[in-house]
Amino acid sequence: MKKEGNNTKAISVIGSGSFATALAKILNGNGVELLWCVRNRHIIDHLQKYGHNPSYLRSATFNVSLLQLSTNMEETIRETEFIILTVPSAYIEDVLEALPKDIFKGKKIVSAIKGILPKRNMLLNDYLKAEFDFDANDYYTIMGPCHAEEVASEKLSYLTFTGLNQTTTQRIADQFRNHYINTVTNDDVYGVQFAAILKNIYALGSGIAHGLEYGDNFLSVLIANAADEMAGFLRKVGIRNIEVGVHKEPIPGVQLLKTSLRKSANYAASVYMGDLLVTCYSLYSRNRTFGNMIGKGFSVKAAQLEMNMVAEGYNASKCFYLINKELGADMPIATAVYKILWEDVQPAEAFEQLEQVLI
Repeated sequence: MKKEGNNTKAISVIGSGSFATALAKILNGNGVELLWCVRNRHIIDHLQKYGHNPSYLRSATFNVSLLQLSTNMEETIRETEFIILTVPSAYIEDVLEALPKDIFKGKKIVSAIKGILPKRNMLLNDYLKAEFDFDANDYYTIMGPCHAEEVASEKLSYLTFTGLNQTTTQRIADQFRNHYINTVTNDDVYGVQFAAILKNIYALGSGIAHGLEYGDNFLSVLIANAADEMAGFLRKVGIRNIEVGVHKEPIPGVQLLKTSLRKSANYAASVYMGDLLVTCYSLYSRNRTFGNMIGKGFSVKAAQLEMNMVAEGYNASKCFYLINKELGADMPIATAVYKILWEDVQPAEAFEQLEQVLI
């Protein structure tokens, strides 16, 4: 993807964590020339010398000749048309507020941020509109289910790309598709972001349950109820794609079983239910890991110090509790996670109460 009429590279990645590294690996492996803005010079020096990120996904190697590496975010953004943001939600507002207000004019932002801005309880697209007057038609998202560690080992994964302009959404998705990445597109910008945030909260709950030594039988009930709770919230805020088993007319795509084309997305699709399941079950899930430590008796502070990565569900649990005070959706699981993490309710006590309401 190049801008017509000049040699400016079209895609940049902002961030150097595990998911940023995974997305950069995919694009790099597909032969895409990329501007990659990382945290510090040490990462650049290491990448240029050894071909991998020294801090995350060290097994993911890069063709450095296709990378332009920088620590200057403003310069990187000005030089590219498509900006992929992968900074954790807890920090993205501080990162962006120092930028000029016209920095995103004529740009397209692709968010890979599975969190909510904790200072304002806002999704990134709403923040960009409020602070940068950013056009919703130029906002896109990349969502899972896609653990960075499996990308590094090139295990088959699915990425969902969402935007209001389906032609451009597909154009972005095409840059990522290869033998181990399948891509799906839809236009449910709010739904995929809310689902991505909620699944992190429920993964914390799943981890807490594991730390409390509940078994697989209970865990399956907890996650099934979490899926229902998520769907109820999405419906409450007017999100589509809710009903399982109900699709629009089949859309052009891969021929399936000789009888139908690829289905349209609904709540059973990978970006909703699939991401919830993998985040609740996978040992790669940082939110599940964080919750597991809480269930085993770690304090929030001790669990944070133990982990090298951000558990997005921690701040999200408070944000959604405050949002839902206005909305009034029935969310006992998300509420229990919030009370454990923010109001010092004992995990065993909260889950004893949950036992009585799960179905």
